[in-house]
Parts: sequence; structure tokens; C-alpha cells
Amino acid sequence: MKSELFLPIRSSKDLPETLKNTPFEVLLRSQNMEEMFEKFERAQILIGMCMDNRKQFRLPENFAYILRTGGGSLRHSEFKVSYAIGVGGVRHIALIAHNHCGMVHVADRREAFVAGLVENAGWDRAKAEEHFIQLAPLFEIGNEVDFVLSEAKRIRERYPKVMVVPFYYKVEDNQLYVIDEKKA
Repeated sequence: MKSELFLPIRSSKDLPETLKNTPFEVLLRSQNMEEMFEKFERAQILIGMCMDNRKQFRLPENFAYILRTGGGSLRHSEFKVSYAIGVGGVRHIALIAHNHCGMVHVADRREAFVAGLVENAGWDRAKAEEHFIQLAPLFEIGNEVDFVLSEAKRIRERYPKVMVVPFYYKVEDNQLYVIDEKKA
């Protein structure tokens, strides 16, 4: 992964101008700078992120709708996205990819997936294999950065009045990075 793609945000002066005075600034200041904010009256942002258990973000109360899915894909959550926009009034979406994502090359995890369903869920092996074969292609994301950039583009086209920003989370340092789309 090219490190120049990731803009570190360690202080307010690191914020790109386009993100200042937006919910993205609150997200970055809460997570990366550990700033505290008062409770919000309503959600300001929708956050689409992976279901990975290694990530728990510091966020103000009532600040965000959060959709957690394998790889952070919102492809099968569009009604929920539309609800947050249509009913919740959200005009900002943060898409967060992360390193070491299990949905990258998910086909390589076939045996572990099948064996786990057999042992942990009591499934028959043939049923577990068929389940994997049918559904794994829907959730495979390939490369995390390429996926989050394509997902941002797709959502922007679907919701043209909504500001969508792709981020990258590094598990090792617990920091969010803005992905510089011009360098991608």
C-alpha cells in the first residue's frame, strides 16, 4: 500500500480544508485527537465500516448512524443508507476501510470458514461448503483501498447531494487516515 495515499490527521491543522466544519472533522478529532464533544441532538453522519471486532471508535453520543458489514460494503444495505439520508437527514457518509481485513481474499479462508461452521454451528460439511460457494463472492472486496474508493464513487453517484469521504483505519495505531483520492 502506498503510504502517500493516507493523510495522517494528528491535529486540527492537518485537516484538509474540505473537511473543516463538517461532521468529518468531529469524527477525526474524536478518534485521532481524543477530543470530547457534547451530545448531539440527531445523527450528523453515517459511518459505513467493517464488522471487524478490533475497531471501536470514540464518538460523541447521538452523532452517527453506524452500519457494520463485512469489508464495510454498503451494497446490501442501501435501504438503511437511504433511511439515514431520507428520514435521518444525514448529508455526510464516512466509508472506513482498514488494514488486515478478513474480506480481502476471502476465498483463501474457505477451509477455516467451512470447518468453523461444522464445529461451531453444527452444520453438515456439504451445507457449509455450499453456503460459502454461494455467498463468498458477494462479500469479497479484493484490495481494501481500491474497494473503499470504488464504494465511495458508487455512493456519490447514487446520492449526489451527500458528501462521501473514504478513510483508512490502521489497526496498529488506532488512527483514521483520510485517503487522498487524487493520488490513488
